[in-house]
Amino acid sequence: MPQDRPRVYSIPAHRGFADALVAGLVPRYRDKDAGLARLTLLLPSRRAVSAVAEAFTRHAGLEGAQGLLMPRMTTIGDADLTESLGHLFDPLTVTDIPPTVEPTRRWLVLADIIAEELGDEAPKGALRLRQARDYAQTIDRLLIERIAPNRLISEDVLDLVGGLQKHWLRALRNFLLVHDRWTGWLDEHGLVDIAEYRNRLFDHASARWRADGSPSPIVAAGITSPSPAIAGMLRTIAELGNGSVILPDLDMTLDDRVWAELGQAGRTDEAGQTPFGRSDAVTHPQYHLKLLLNRMGIAREEVRLWHRRGAGAADPDRSHAVSALFLPPQASRSWVDLPASKRRLAAVRIVQAANPEEEAQSIALLVREALDTPQKRVTVVTPDRGLARRVVQHLGRWGIAADDSAGVPLSQTPAGRLLLTLLDAIVSGGQPVELMAFLQHPFVHAQEGRREWLFHTRDLELALRGPRLATGLDTIALYLQTLFANGDRKVRGLTGLEDWWAGVAARLEPCRAFYAAEGPVRLADALAVLVDTAQDFCGNTLWAREDGRALSSFVDDLRMQAGRSDTMIAADDLPNVLFDAMECTAVRPPYGGHPRVSIYGLIEARLTRADLMICGGLNEGVWPQAPQSDGLLAPPIMRALGVPGSDYRIGLAAHDLASALGAKEVVLTRAARDESGPTIPSRFLLRVEALLGEQLDDHLDTETPLLAAALDSSAEEPARYPRPRPDPTPEQRDVSISATALDRLRGDPYQFYAGSILRLGELDPLDGQPSPAWQGSLAHDIIERWHRARGSDPAQSILPIAEIALAELQSHPLVITLWKPRLLAALEWIETQVRADEHTGREVVKWEVAGKMIRDGVTIHGRADRLDRLQDGTLAVVDYKTGRPPSSAMVEEGFALQLGLLGLIAEAGGFDGIPAADASVFEYWSLAKSAKSETGFGYIETPLKAGSKRSGIEPDRFLPEAARYLDDAIARWIKGREPFTAKLNPDYPGYDTYDQLMRLAEWQARDPSSDGDGR
Repeated sequence: MPQDRPRVYSIPAHRGFADALVAGLVPRYRDKDAGLARLTLLLPSRRAVSAVAEAFTRHAGLEGAQGLLMPRMTTIGDADLTESLGHLFDPLTVTDIPPTVEPTRRWLVLADIIAEELGDEAPKGALRLRQARDYAQTIDRLLIERIAPNRLISEDVLDLVGGLQKHWLRALRNFLLVHDRWTGWLDEHGLVDIAEYRNRLFDHASARWRADGSPSPIVAAGITSPSPAIAGMLRTIAELGNGSVILPDLDMTLDDRVWAELGQAGRTDEAGQTPFGRSDAVTHPQYHLKLLLNRMGIAREEVRLWHRRGAGAADPDRSHAVSALFLPPQASRSWVDLPASKRRLAAVRIVQAANPEEEAQSIALLVREALDTPQKRVTVVTPDRGLARRVVQHLGRWGIAADDSAGVPLSQTPAGRLLLTLLDAIVSGGQPVELMAFLQHPFVHAQEGRREWLFHTRDLELALRGPRLATGLDTIALYLQTLFANGDRKVRGLTGLEDWWAGVAARLEPCRAFYAAEGPVRLADALAVLVDTAQDFCGNTLWAREDGRALSSFVDDLRMQAGRSDTMIAADDLPNVLFDAMECTAVRPPYGGHPRVSIYGLIEARLTRADLMICGGLNEGVWPQAPQSDGLLAPPIMRALGVPGSDYRIGLAAHDLASALGAKEVVLTRAARDESGPTIPSRFLLRVEALLGEQLDDHLDTETPLLAAALDSSAEEPARYPRPRPDPTPEQRDVSISATALDRLRGDPYQFYAGSILRLGELDPLDGQPSPAWQGSLAHDIIERWHRARGSDPAQSILPIAEIALAELQSHPLVITLWKPRLLAALEWIETQVRADEHTGREVVKWEVAGKMIRDGVTIHGRADRLDRLQDGTLAVVDYKTGRPPSSAMVEEGFALQLGLLGLIAEAGGFDGIPAADASVFEYWSLAKSAKSETGFGYIETPLKAGSKRSGIEPDRFLPEAARYLDDAIARWIKGREPFTAKLNPDYPGYDTYDQLMRLAEWQARDPSSDGDGR
């Protein structure tokens, strides 16, 4: 039955909530027969249940108890409250409360309502489903605060309408339309929102207890949610003869004037007054507790101090400083006169790291150091999940298994990523990057045949490297067929790839065909086809681990609710929709981590306490997070309705930090920079530093970051990487030289060494842009086909051949569209120029012809793009360029000698089918833009000093000079022992293919002439 004075207690932060709670409950409620089993503990979350259960275990160990019957612990945050609260009633008669609508079903139905009610104003695709989540959150906020829908058109709100901007007025109108339709849907189906169900159930419990009392003791501990329904239930529990309410860290020492400065906090003493004033200190850590007490109808003076301390209680002297730390603006003036005794933050350290990696290293080092003390427990608290994952990885170096209990989004787990990559591969039409991400996923064919599967996927990846292909799985088959038919170097030596891909494509075909259908598809059917395909490729491996089980539950729920609501969606929108939904599903690690190490988010850390609390990520935007306004209802409207503003969560974050500061040892960490640039210290950390004042230097921990950095550095400075100068053996140097490789050999010998001696070729990127090499190969192929076709039909035009060759490439339409016009214009110029030359007696005798010669025992080989016979019987050597040809100055310096070497091969009779003959003309036919060309593309240039050119080598000296440079190179690098020095000629404009291999950035900045070996 109700008692005169409500039983409301508070446990100060320095006592440790869970341990102090247990230390008081055990002697108060223990009896010989049932122990504590008759007691019911109402707790805020499952993590709080774990914290209290561990506290009971520690208490029993300290008392030397052989066993312990613990109380029933129930969380008010359970999704199924009927089951969790059922044991409190006999029987639980809640038949008058309608059942709840499933969250996923509500999300999907709201999305349909938005589309129907807002019409053209409704966002499309995934944006509409995101907005449905926003509507659901706003509806929940109103329900939790018990704001009836008609309040949205009350005088308080309507008075604000005239001063709102147009987009807020439109948002209010849209919300009213959707909310009215949603409530009608609920009534039609006999359902209620979960928030409304919880309100009614709490009301039912309160009414039952007020009428009949509770047959067993009830203690509500650690619950700080100030929602009206919970506040009413807590008031009822506090008035029961066998009930108590225990609050965490209510500041009993706070001055009455400071308490009043916190603001109205839900109390409206005057008519027309809003529950939350503009001057309310909502960011104060005590504000939400004041709001809860006001809604409970309990004065702060009625709250009593809990009578027990926890086993790990800290020094209470720090409480004065923590209380002063978060004083509201006016009260903060007292800092000026605050004595040193009330500024004490003993055993609190501050670590300022340079970046998140250093911060994670420092935290891991602190954890490792603490574990050297027997029985010492460590808790890392941070809202930064990226920082938490880094800490977990760094702890692994010492074999410390510590998991982030806040979990990771399902979309970032292996199982979630597999489903998303499969969907991306299908929706993208089998684009190489997305396709290979799926086919090479560790879950695909993980149980049997994995080795053979990887062989084939890697062969396919090699074949697909290059410019982007057209979409479609059948495109890949046609592309492979073309590669094998043409004997392309990318597929030489590969066997069985076409048949293997045909089997893979057949397995992907049902999913591809479903998603290729025009118009929207049923979401339930789309998920079914997708999951069946994933199951076909992965088997039970997909569902074997905790992320697979979470994925199974996620898919089953979404399929069932999508089927019930008959949700339709465009196939292109499904990747974003599925990703957003997975982001809202957390996968928490299984049990089995280190028993004395915990890593929590802010919510998980509430009510927990350890000997060492490490609070990481104390930067603005992280702790506290940046406030986010409701996107549907304007802040003035929410304030008028009595809904706490977005800054309210800053107060909760402040309370989390204030509670952590009650531990025996506390370390506060932050990083000065993150991936986006410099960071701003948390307002909480700045207050700590300001409060410490001159004592700040005593609390700065500068050694830990240095030790963390030293972990990755050796005692001695590593030797500088020297400029590479490989010196292979004479047998290894015995290689041939191509006509295009002489430049590399003379300008950057290391490139020749890597390419010709080590035989390290460059791989094209997947889904890349058209490279100059690709463009050149295509142009050469088209020109070769045209010359061959002219043998039987001299009138054959080059443009139809180009169209056929472009079609065979199966390239992406965008690639063809961007490059085809300039290519055709350049090819048309080539055809015109060749026919014009033929009228002057110049004849094309060979094209794409390979040749070689032996010089000083070394094979010199090359391929001439074209050889023409001139009227005087000499040859013209022609080389096609898609870009700008080499300049005459380069040739004069001894580079760009390809045409000269081809001329030497011609003079030596090294080209099949062409007798030895002098080469007198050397030309580059460029396909680049030219103002002199009738088509706008194409021109001829010679690298020699001919015609009006004032620089370059004289034509009669070209071949002798080329021979001289060739002989010099052979003598020095092929027959001699000169090292293959990297970047021998820094001005040589070669490719950067092997720059990373030679570790160019590590030595190039140093002056090579500083010492003999470039060190």
